[in-house]
Amino acid sequence: MRILIIGANGTIGKKLTPHLSKKHEIITAGRNSGDIRVDITSEESITEMYKQIQNIDACICIAASGPLDNFSELTESQLLQDFKGKLFGQVNLVLLGQKYLNDNGTFTLTSGVFADIPYKGVTAGGMISGALHSFVLSASIELPRRQRINVVSPSMIEDSVKEFGHLFPGLKAVSMNELIEAYEKTIEQNISGQILKVY
Repeated sequence: MRILIIGANGTIGKKLTPHLSKKHEIITAGRNSGDIRVDITSEESITEMYKQIQNIDACICIAASGPLDNFSELTESQLLQDFKGKLFGQVNLVLLGQKYLNDNGTFTLTSGVFADIPYKGVTAGGMISGALHSFVLSASIELPRRQRINVVSPSMIEDSVKEFGHLFPGLKAVSMNELIEAYEKTIEQNISGQILKVY
């Protein structure tokens, strides 16, 4: 398969990309690195990225993350800023990308555990992940040409515990191998509209 990975230089991407490259042709894209540059907060940038790449069988997005927030000071403006990348950016990868993805192609988005498990400081992250789950359910019955869509929803990864573990006491960390298996499943199995929870 010819697979586009957006965010290949991040924590997950650095492990997922070489794993998938053993069996598939990989094209990487990112804001500051990759074969192609893309800013997923920009519809124009996303469209230009797709125009540069032909014959794509799969698009995996593991880019964009939101900062922690302070609920007592949280504003609509801050929420909209957080939504711009991880929510609307991923949604636009699908809405715009459905024209470019091959027949039977597949989209894989990334949400997160906070859609289901609340912690302080991640209100925006929880809202974004929940919205992505609903979007995937709807998109799975709307996409043309037998295209598929799924979302991987990871907990904190063992590789990130040292950096973030103190912020989320008691949150179970998952192995990178478990996470890679979930992404691989969305590519290689004939599933659609699935929320693959790796918690």
